[in-house]
Amino acid sequence: MSDINAIVTKLYDELHQIAEPAWKENKTAAYIAAYLKKLGFEVTEGVAGGTGVVGIMHGKEPGEVLGFRADIDALLFTIDGKTQCIHACGHDAHTSMVLALAKEVSERGFERGTLKLIFQPAEEIDTGSRAVIKDGIIDDVDWLFATHLRPIQELALNQCTPAMYHGSCYMVEAEILGRCSHAGRPHLGINTAEIAVQIVNSINAIREDASVQHSAKVTKILAMEPSLNNIPHHAEIAIDLRSQTNPIMKSLIAKVTDIIETTPKLFGGSAVVKTPEGVPAAEINPQASALAREAIVSVVGEENVVEKVVSPGADDFHYYINYKPSLKATYIGLGCGLTPGLHDPNMHFDKNALANGVKIYLYIVNKLLHIKG
Repeated sequence: MSDINAIVTKLYDELHQIAEPAWKENKTAAYIAAYLKKLGFEVTEGVAGGTGVVGIMHGKEPGEVLGFRADIDALLFTIDGKTQCIHACGHDAHTSMVLALAKEVSERGFERGTLKLIFQPAEEIDTGSRAVIKDGIIDDVDWLFATHLRPIQELALNQCTPAMYHGSCYMVEAEILGRCSHAGRPHLGINTAEIAVQIVNSINAIREDASVQHSAKVTKILAMEPSLNNIPHHAEIAIDLRSQTNPIMKSLIAKVTDIIETTPKLFGGSAVVKTPEGVPAAEINPQASALAREAIVSVVGEENVVEKVVSPGADDFHYYINYKPSLKATYIGLGCGLTPGLHDPNMHFDKNALANGVKIYLYIVNKLLHIKG
């Protein structure tokens, strides 16, 4: 076996230097494609919206299609008045682990089935996985795995979970339409600021199952005219919705939409609600999580297994199993001493932990496709 730690660390260090935001991951995609081609993979570039890359390798015998997904985009920050792109969520680490897996498998080969490596753009804006789905990339995939670095608040160094239960996150945005008038004659106008306040109060009164973590909160209200003595005729409002289950999220979206559409009518106004955008909550396949657990035990030991991690964060990986319920998929969480937290421009972690992720992947490949040697 190669020096996995050295390989994955080198890959990480190089990818970390070319951080690019969603849908602009051109250098990253070129790096991935070139690396896979050198290893002998069948490589398809320009997929999933243009910056996605897929690498495929076949065994000698027919068998199942095993997929690994890595997200490749980074985050934008404003620091000292300048916009910078930084890998502050670990996507460079995720990509490095899959590429290191590719190198090891290419050197040893496997007996049966197909290995499919999916490098997905635009996870940070929750649209990349849908582009992968639209291009039919997972239609033939039987098993799908991904790994995400976890902060120390969730997993200590070397701890791993076979099942990351991300929550669902959706954003509801709307325009509220009223009528402008002089503030001294408010009866002649329809005040969209007052309508927005009523919408907020109604949303705060929504009740769902208290045993399921969820929330609905207003994150934007904009209602104004250039002159402060005018009644505002137009307002914008945005509501962030969170839920650990998809049924609760469906109910929240329906209730919030109904409140926004009906409340303005009480004042003589109206509202236009945009189609809610977001990602579903995790749906973990028990077979996939069981195999991931077995792999984790083989690499870091039973004592470092955390059966599941429930996170209020969201990830568009969960679109895959919602799109294809027969998919045997799970999301692995990797403890790496990550501080101070995800999406912090100063985020850092112990790079030695990346080798654990690669070895977990290798165990899964060997179990399903039978690595040679």
